Order: sequence, then structure tokens, then C-alpha cells
Amino acid sequence: MDVIEISAVLIGSVKPLGVRQTPSGIDKSAVEGRISFDEFGLEGDEQGDLRLHGGVEKAIHHYPFDHYKFWADVFLKEEHDYPGAPLTEVGAFGENLSTIGLTEKEVCLGDIFQLGTGVVQISQGRQPCWKLNERFGERSMARQVQSTGRTGWYYRVLEKGVVGAGDRLQLKERLAPNWSLARVTDLLYVDVQNYAALEGLRNLPFLAESWRRLAERRLARGEVEDWGPRLNG
Repeated sequence: MDVIEISAVLIGSVKPLGVRQTPSGIDKSAVEGRISFDEFGLEGDEQGDLRLHGGVEKAIHHYPFDHYKFWADVFLKEEHDYPGAPLTEVGAFGENLSTIGLTEKEVCLGDIFQLGTGVVQISQGRQPCWKLNERFGERSMARQVQSTGRTGWYYRVLEKGVVGAGDRLQLKERLAPNWSLARVTDLLYVDVQNYAALEGLRNLPFLAESWRRLAERRLARGEVEDWGPRLNG
């Protein structure tokens, strides 16, 4: 993987979400033309809870359109009464960037990309929360996103720029070829007692601080945290 075309760039404003009417920016739409971005993300994009979303370590969210067929096969069967966001339209997962041909198996933590006229770096994977359940009208959605590893990822912005659909996402530098995002997700949610690998993850200099604290807590306690409240709300 060297160059991937950006299929869509998406932003959204904060709106009430689901039966709880929780403020959320997950409902995003594709923009026409090119849009600027800086260390806080795309111009005009909003987040409902800045404690958990947005900020410099989660400035831009990338979700592969490659995963949409998987989710459609799971939820759009005749016997499933699916009330949620359209699984055939880009933006269902609240992503800022959509592409085809690039998934968690092909990217690594710390990867540095040319994005349009700017430069970004993969800081961490998405940690799904209960708002995905509300978005899709499916109580198990966040847990399934986590368990399947189809999470997408976040970028921090190293150099601000502008980007639009049709622009290129080009790998400039791979700092940790042994740390694919798929491996990291497996370590955090499946191979959870591999403390030697967790130590290696913690020591990556470009790891997002929230993930570093997570690794340090798990190493110190020798136990895995309870994800239930975050996944179920």
C-alpha cells in the first residue's frame, strides 16, 4: 500500500442522537470541494462529548468503506428488523474519511501519511462506545465493532492542509511495521494477557496518551478492565 484515493470527506454538526437525545456529532455528510484541517480536525466538524471524542489525538476519523459489506451482510438480512443508519451509504459510522482498499490489517500505529496538502499520523484505533448502538438501533453494535476489529482509526495532524474527495492518501513513513492496527486491537480485546506485547505497545513513543495509560493500568493491575459501561451505556 502506497497511495489510496479519498472517496469522501465528511463533517457533521452536533445533533440529538437516539432515544436518549444525547448530543452527538456522529451524523456526518460528505462535503463538496476541498476543506481545510488543522490539529483539531476538519473545519466545521463537531463532537458532542469532547471528553471522549475529538481533540488532537482524535482529530480525524477514518473508517474503511471496505467493512460496509460485512455489516450489511450481518444486519440487512430479511429476518433482521434493522432500524438504524443506512449501511449502504458512506458516513454511517461517523467517519471523516472514507476509502476503499485500506483496512486495519494494512496500516500501523505511527504511520505518517500525506493527506491532501497536509500530513497526518495514525495515533490510535477507534474505541467504540454505546453511541454506535444508538446510531444503528442495535444493542450489540459497539461490542461487535470491537470484537471484529473493524474499528477504523484516528489521525493526529502533523501539518495542516486541505483535502477533498479524489485527493490522495500516501504513506510517507512507517515507524512501527510490527504494530499493525489489527494486531493492536487483538492485543487490547482478545489476547488480553499478553503482557510482554503490552509492554512493547506502551513503549511506542507515538502512542496516544490515553492508550498508554490503558496499557500502564493493565500492566500494573494484571487484570483487564470492564468495557461494559462504555459499550452498553
